[in-house]
Amino acid sequence: MMTSYTHKTLTEAPIETVFEWHERRGAFHRLTPPWELVLEKRADPEIPAVGSERVMKFVMGPAKMTWHAKHTIYDPPHAFGETMLKGPFWKWDHEHLFEEKDGVTTVTDRVDYKVPFGFLGEFVDRVLGGRLVTQRIDRMFKAREIRLQRDMDRHQKFRSEARKKILIAGSSGLIGTQMVAFLDTGGHDVYRLVRRNVKDDHEIEWDPEKGEIDSSMIEGFDAVIHLGGEGIGDRRWSAKRKNKIMTSRTASTSLLAETLANLKQPPEVFMVASAVGFYGHSDEKGLTEKSEPGTGYLAEVCSAWEESARPAADSGIRTIWLRTGIVLSGIGGALGKMLLPFKMNAGGPIASGKQWMPWISMDDQIYSMHELLMDSSASGAYNLTAPNPVSQREFAKTLGRVLKRLAIAPLPSFVVKILFGEMGKNLLTEGQHVIPSRLEEQGYEFTHSDLESALRDTLGMWT
Repeated sequence: MMTSYTHKTLTEAPIETVFEWHERRGAFHRLTPPWELVLEKRADPEIPAVGSERVMKFVMGPAKMTWHAKHTIYDPPHAFGETMLKGPFWKWDHEHLFEEKDGVTTVTDRVDYKVPFGFLGEFVDRVLGGRLVTQRIDRMFKAREIRLQRDMDRHQKFRSEARKKILIAGSSGLIGTQMVAFLDTGGHDVYRLVRRNVKDDHEIEWDPEKGEIDSSMIEGFDAVIHLGGEGIGDRRWSAKRKNKIMTSRTASTSLLAETLANLKQPPEVFMVASAVGFYGHSDEKGLTEKSEPGTGYLAEVCSAWEESARPAADSGIRTIWLRTGIVLSGIGGALGKMLLPFKMNAGGPIASGKQWMPWISMDDQIYSMHELLMDSSASGAYNLTAPNPVSQREFAKTLGRVLKRLAIAPLPSFVVKILFGEMGKNLLTEGQHVIPSRLEEQGYEFTHSDLESALRDTLGMWT
């Protein structure tokens, strides 16, 4: 039996603007629920034109599945649609309908689907599973509604500004993927700086380890954003690993900064990733951008990292250092690693639980970067953290409440040291109480000021 599902989203924007947002390639990543790990394997450049196709891999429980879709409807700016050629359903037809009235555009998602295994599949879903498929679809489209409305509002603030030509290094990372997608859907011309052979004309190859970059290829960009660097929490820290973490940041940033400084047409702005580790481990409350750098390995890395961008700043390029906190993501980073033990009722406070956790939602990470990018008066260091940091104990308690799980299983500091060595001690048992002073002074409006609302959005666990 075929099941029909309808969801409506209201946006305060013209129909042409909303339809164009959906046409951009970045819409795929912005509309993917933030708790779903979905990888785009192939996508025709003509999407959503009739006949164009997209192939993606996604995780559904313990299984990895392929979703192969073909677009069957294209009537701009009123409709487009696609049908599933291969995937977890026996049938899936999805129409996107657009209608404008009094300046408000309604996006209607209409889906006709059939669960696998016929009557048996429907019985399992409705009787044993409590309509699990419908619940999953509901969560997906609510996440899409929230993201579309927020993105349209954020882009609207700078709609009158000229679109920028932007080059991004580290574009495949957790933050970079979303930043590229957000800027793309806003109509900016986004290029990627990659360390492999290029795949299309919007990629530029470089090799920072060898100090190789073709400066002629990066002439004339309005903005350059560097988010690259070896993962800090991916594995235990050996002496070799610590050196790799340091040099992957300083060498690449120095190469890029020096190259930009010597261009005939340098960018107006250079944004460089950093981290709250700049302040070291501290029990002091209210660390701001005016606070002194801390001590310890992470503080040394961040200080050297920021200093390596100095040639760009000295040449007159507006340079911004992004001192980012713990970015909340359901598919990676610190939160991603916490989810499994918490879902198994094995989460809880780490060490004393008193260490501070300066967090920020993924949307606020992207939106604040966008504002700093577009605001010509913004320069220098900015703390990219929510205004209300919490202790690790409070973080664990809140995450347990959101997931409806216990959060009382302690992880003593000696166990952290045995399991993770120096890396665990630095990242799990130490912290800092960081405040986004300059963002607040600039008037940035946070989407998520409190942790619980941020976690509920990130994990699709709304009340």
